[in-house]
Amino acid sequence: MRVLELAGIGPAPFAAMLLGDLGADVVRVDRPTASPVAVDPVHDLTNRNKRSVLVDLKSADGPGLVRALAGRADVLIEGYRPGVAERLGVGPRECRAANPALVYGRMTGWGQDGPLAPRAGHDIGYIATAGALGMIGAADGPPAVPANLLGDYAGGSLYLAVGVLAALLTARVTGEGQVVDAAIVDGTTHLTAIVHGMLAAGFWQDGRGRNLLDGGCPYYAVYETRDGGWMAVGALEPQFYAEFVRLLGLAADELPDRDDPRRWPRLRARFAERFKTADRDAWAAVFEGTDACVAPVLSLREAAAHPHLVHRGSLTEAHGVTQPGVAPRFSATPGSLRLPPPVPGTHNTDVARDWDVPALAPAARCGTTDQDGN
Repeated sequence: MRVLELAGIGPAPFAAMLLGDLGADVVRVDRPTASPVAVDPVHDLTNRNKRSVLVDLKSADGPGLVRALAGRADVLIEGYRPGVAERLGVGPRECRAANPALVYGRMTGWGQDGPLAPRAGHDIGYIATAGALGMIGAADGPPAVPANLLGDYAGGSLYLAVGVLAALLTARVTGEGQVVDAAIVDGTTHLTAIVHGMLAAGFWQDGRGRNLLDGGCPYYAVYETRDGGWMAVGALEPQFYAEFVRLLGLAADELPDRDDPRRWPRLRARFAERFKTADRDAWAAVFEGTDACVAPVLSLREAAAHPHLVHRGSLTEAHGVTQPGVAPRFSATPGSLRLPPPVPGTHNTDVARDWDVPALAPAARCGTTDQDGN
């Protein structure tokens, strides 16, 4: 599968990276201006498993070169604001004119239409609007910001990847491609399906830190240890809860009723008091290898050394950098970390040859503004 990615930042590059990890030939069209992300290109892991060509879309021949590449691609991915690709001459109509089977994937925050479609935004605003940010955090504190994992990548990149793959299956049967409108606000809202069901059934309070799965429940929560570390407890089922209480060193028959939310504050206080008697690693050793569903809260560097993640290669060393391995796993056609993130323009000659398009001469860097208008 050939994927053409029009360079941007955030969720669109991650979606293209995912497809590249799974074996697609991904060619990224980089712009002749420096990326707004202040990271050396060789360390931008969302560009691994891609080849890079440098094309100035604001030059006279730039749009034509991109359209020629699109004519040889199965999928095109772009993350511009609505209307920008059309103004540059590389919108769906122009690109699919020469390639009717092309799947044109569009990644935005607000979507291609609606009152907010033309407005700028970032992950935090999208998940706030979707109601997801308001669910995260303690009841007596502000919403907790989950980096940009929930909106950009879960609600954005993953939905775009699923969408283009589904559209690709249709295109291979019918010969007709289509446009995939992947909006972060849509994907993030979609992720809340189970919560909306619980809310409708009366099993979820419309506020954070009050429910079974949002930290309100004392046996699905995090607790500080003596050394300032944290332990994550997810002992929901009765048998796991019994094991958790036993290993914590408490007597179950002396604790408040776990099924009565009115008793949860007292139960939480007992657990918190007990966790404060030892350091995080000591508690980790107590719960290791058990079904208590308790784990230490690790930093990114600590996670890279965890035996389970090391065994599975969930985090691995590749091309001189510690980075996530390929997910998901396949028994017959496994993905791999074939290529490191390239310097923009590295593959102009190779891509022109392999995709059988006009020569892509390296473009000189210039001071043009961002092509996406963000």
